[in-house]
Amino acid sequence: MNLFHLLQRTGTMHGELPGVALGTRTVLTYGALHDRALRMAAALTTRLGLTRGDRVAIISKNVPEYFEIMWGCWAAGLVAVPVNAKLHAREFEHILSHSRAKACFASHDLTGTVNEAATGAPDLSEIFEIGSAEYDALLNAEPVAYAPMDWDDVAWLFYTSGTTGRPKGAMLTHGNLLAMTTSYFVDVDRISPGDAILHAAPLSHGSGCYNLPNVAMGGCQVVPESGGFDPAEICSLISHWQGTSIFAAPTMVHRLVGYAHASDRDFTNLRALIYGGAPMHVADVRRALDVLGPRLAQLYGQGEAPMCITALATSWFADRTRPDWEAIVGSAGFPQSVVEVQVADGADRPLPAGEAGEICVRGASVMKGYWEQPDATAETLRGGWLHTGDIGTISPHGYLTLMDRSKDMIISGGSNIYPREVEEVLLTHPLVSEVSVVGAPDPDWGENVVAFVVPREGASLDDPELDAHVTSNIARFKRPKRYVFVDALPKSNYGKILKRELREQLAQEADQN
Repeated sequence: MNLFHLLQRTGTMHGELPGVALGTRTVLTYGALHDRALRMAAALTTRLGLTRGDRVAIISKNVPEYFEIMWGCWAAGLVAVPVNAKLHAREFEHILSHSRAKACFASHDLTGTVNEAATGAPDLSEIFEIGSAEYDALLNAEPVAYAPMDWDDVAWLFYTSGTTGRPKGAMLTHGNLLAMTTSYFVDVDRISPGDAILHAAPLSHGSGCYNLPNVAMGGCQVVPESGGFDPAEICSLISHWQGTSIFAAPTMVHRLVGYAHASDRDFTNLRALIYGGAPMHVADVRRALDVLGPRLAQLYGQGEAPMCITALATSWFADRTRPDWEAIVGSAGFPQSVVEVQVADGADRPLPAGEAGEICVRGASVMKGYWEQPDATAETLRGGWLHTGDIGTISPHGYLTLMDRSKDMIISGGSNIYPREVEEVLLTHPLVSEVSVVGAPDPDWGENVVAFVVPREGASLDDPELDAHVTSNIARFKRPKRYVFVDALPKSNYGKILKRELREQLAQEADQN
């Protein structure tokens, strides 16, 4: 079944309801969104000549047009490739080239960067600036019927960084995303026609995934006028839109709670604030509940199992009288209904409750595999289970507690940063001999990137020089916030860098301060 069935259904049943809004202003009803998506599908297939399974990239900040492009791709039987708008031009180039995207839609602020990246993407023949006259002309096409698709056909190519630093394209099928949508209603939240979701987090990732259940039930897709997260703006939009939900990283929750506490804002219209990307400390959960009321929900997922490994619905946060309440809200929640979750040892044998091991998942939401990477697919999906690389335990009552993230991965402001990617860039500097990148705890961002650098003998290096080198090669949000120059890195007898000792050094410095 084609995902577009969800929009077809809502556009027919609730065509008069607000479908897409910019701030407080409704831009499209659901009937109009349905019509424009079918017109976009017609333009993609007739004018551009794209055929079933071709890839279409979307490199854009959050804008109202995002939805008609994405749903237009699905109506045409194409694969949407939403890309993190904060990436560097070289990273755009890799994704455009690797996916072999034939068309790309870019927001005005990114068109120049995308054109630069396109020089390394030979399959890319069309770049459209969203909102331009050329873009608007696409919507003059006569609408077509949406394409029949199979459950196993790829709908979304989700590029998620791997521990090697090179992004991999997780193939998410129509069936995967329909399973995720169903699981949302069972395990996370309820949506009624006329409710709303505020897209303050990037539509290329989790917030974009949650546009599906809202389309299915007629919840308005609200894009803040800023295109991102501003606490004052979010509070104002909550006051305007009834039955509002938000998907947010814990950093965004902290900022919203801090602002709301100081300004005494009303959250009557807030239905659910769903956070993911990392668990929150129990003390922060308590503070958020005190300010927002019983409106928190949590999920744990990966790009390979989008939004869909474990979850905690608002009801689990609301009952503070439970003797195990702190343990539950400090966990990642319970397995969602469409997946099985187990913790396994190094030989992939399931471990009993309470023992730590790798978190493994299988079920209807787990990806089909990595785009054109059969070896990585076989390794990650060995034995029929998605191996997350995360370490955790499952309690006797069934909730999952995360012990560690994918080994050395850093999560800063809700964004995944893989140290090796930053290390590889630093090592291209001619005066850098060795480098090791680790995460340091930060009260606002969760973690900061810290680079321990060994200069070449006799070389003189400083922070600005390395900073300029890094930001000319990868996205700015991945750059180290601090450089520590050392004579040597701690290593094991086998020559492996001991990142644990580097983290301990940073922790000791923090304690002394």
